[in-house]
Amino acid sequence: MQALTDILIRAIFGVEPVGWFWTGICYFIVIVFFCLVLLIFASLFAGITSWVERRIAGRMMSRIGPNRVGPQGFLQWLADGLKLFLKEDIVPCGADGPLYRMAPYFVFAGMFGTFVALPFGASLVAADLNVGIYYLIAVTAFVVIGIIMGGWSSNNKWALFGGIRSAAQLVSYEIPSGLTILVVVLIAGSLSTQEIIKAQGGWPWNWFIFHSPFTVIAFFVFVAAALAEGNRTPFDLPEAESELVAGYATEYSGFRFVVFFFAEWANLWVMSALMVILFLGGWRIPGVAAEATTSTWWLVVLSFLMFCAKTLAMVFFVIHVRWTLPRIRVDQMMKMCWTYLVPAALVCILGTMVWMGIAGWGSIAGRAMRGLMFLAAAFIALKWIGRVRDTYMSDRDLYQRMDGRTLWYPPWRLP
Repeated sequence: MQALTDILIRAIFGVEPVGWFWTGICYFIVIVFFCLVLLIFASLFAGITSWVERRIAGRMMSRIGPNRVGPQGFLQWLADGLKLFLKEDIVPCGADGPLYRMAPYFVFAGMFGTFVALPFGASLVAADLNVGIYYLIAVTAFVVIGIIMGGWSSNNKWALFGGIRSAAQLVSYEIPSGLTILVVVLIAGSLSTQEIIKAQGGWPWNWFIFHSPFTVIAFFVFVAAALAEGNRTPFDLPEAESELVAGYATEYSGFRFVVFFFAEWANLWVMSALMVILFLGGWRIPGVAAEATTSTWWLVVLSFLMFCAKTLAMVFFVIHVRWTLPRIRVDQMMKMCWTYLVPAALVCILGTMVWMGIAGWGSIAGRAMRGLMFLAAAFIALKWIGRVRDTYMSDRDLYQRMDGRTLWYPPWRLP
């Protein structure tokens, strides 16, 4: 960001940034501008994703999702946001007022702070930190603080139980998450998100997920840990409606209530982007060297589109998982973390180190293993896509027999 600001100062004002009186103010303006851009992006993504998820859930459960407000119900997220914004903000009499009011903003800060180090393209990152991954792990601690603060300050036993559950869940699942990230750091030799992406190739068989069998296991361990840290089903125990009403958000209303779930939906992008950065090649373009990507503006735009396409695919996968798997019990959740995921992550670290010593990245054994794992993954992906298509075609035929007319395009149209 500093380099971009220096270029703008030279182009607009024709002076050298070093020693110029207004340089600091220009830096501040650019920082504020980038913050606003990221805030607008996070807000639009969270709102639109809430509509997309409800439509996908309707398709998967043969129900009708939001379809009244706007075309295909697309403006439902705006209607819901406006409704919650206009509702009365209630603070319980026995609540700790200042902490109660601050809690949602801690959760939002923990989510929004991650966007600073997330690269959106070859040179599209707010701050390319040399400890970017470490920063991302650290800043999410605000979410834990905010959830515990909201549950405790509400003076409600169900909210307190939800907060304590969340603390146990988030702190526990940060262990396997951090260990699987260490697997990628070992291979890339850097904590920078951009350097991790550059260490991978543009073609799928050169992504870190196919580095060895241990990185495949690490990927799925990371996915499970990310779902748990994002309070996504089957790990949404802190706000399990059937057991704890709304968990730590039981006493919240109006705008502060929606901030909790705004952060959850925006976190879909964060967890999916991390999966793409660590294991799926990030913004790398097939057939284009990492250094050449920044040579022209259209390659930078193409890298942005590549990153967004991969991330949105993972967002769809996460949504698909939520409406496929049932919620597990809290004891099963903790047992899964400490009994299975943590040992698996440790095995992945040791196995990756051994594999790096036996079969290097460019060795014949390494290339053969990457090719075989890529073919297996492609076969599974095609089978999954075929299953989704078959389900849609079956629903389409049932709708035609029921209503007497063909289910028209687009395919997410609901009966």
